[in-house]
Amino acid sequence: MDEIKIVDTSKLAVTGDVTGAFKLKRGEQVNLTRLDPTLRRVMVGVGWDIIGFDSDAPDLDLSIFVLNKHQQTRMDEDFVFYNNLKTIEGAVHHMGDNRTGAGDGDDENALIELEALPYEVEKLAFVISIYEADTKGHDFKSVRNCFLRLANDENNMELLRIHMDQEFEENNKASAMIVGFLERNGPNWFFEGSGEFYLGGLKEIATKYGIVVAY
Repeated sequence: MDEIKIVDTSKLAVTGDVTGAFKLKRGEQVNLTRLDPTLRRVMVGVGWDIIGFDSDAPDLDLSIFVLNKHQQTRMDEDFVFYNNLKTIEGAVHHMGDNRTGAGDGDDENALIELEALPYEVEKLAFVISIYEADTKGHDFKSVRNCFLRLANDENNMELLRIHMDQEFEENNKASAMIVGFLERNGPNWFFEGSGEFYLGGLKEIATKYGIVVAY
């Protein structure tokens, strides 16, 4: 397991991106509450581009797993994705599927109400995967300019951004990736970059977190 590096937010500098977002890398962890003490509603955005396809291009998806202290989902609805857009209490809300990745900016979004998350929820895992990659022979080698970003939905302040091109180049045969975790620690919320790849796609990750998947 990679060593986790705590980012000293007092020393963070704005990157050269036009967004002005902080770049978080695999194995780094940042205190989001310290970055923005007013944080209550987190907007998650992911974006990507596909190269080399005129038709039947890879379809990327954002999924979120809501986990308890045992690193497991509590119920099926804790697996938030294109076929289940909300948790039972509505604290995690997926805004819907985008099958092309066309255009600039976010391709898919999710909204997280931190104060509405039940106390037994300790962590949220964010996953990017390719739909039906096993049957269509798709993988990450055709994906470019992929990112995940977190922002304060109430003031539009972007807190961090993770770019995944380098990881995709190094693991281009995979079809699913745990990008990172949003984790509760007392009154604070942290985000940890993961970068863990899975050849078995979203089904393999869902099984890992206690979801029974029909094959």
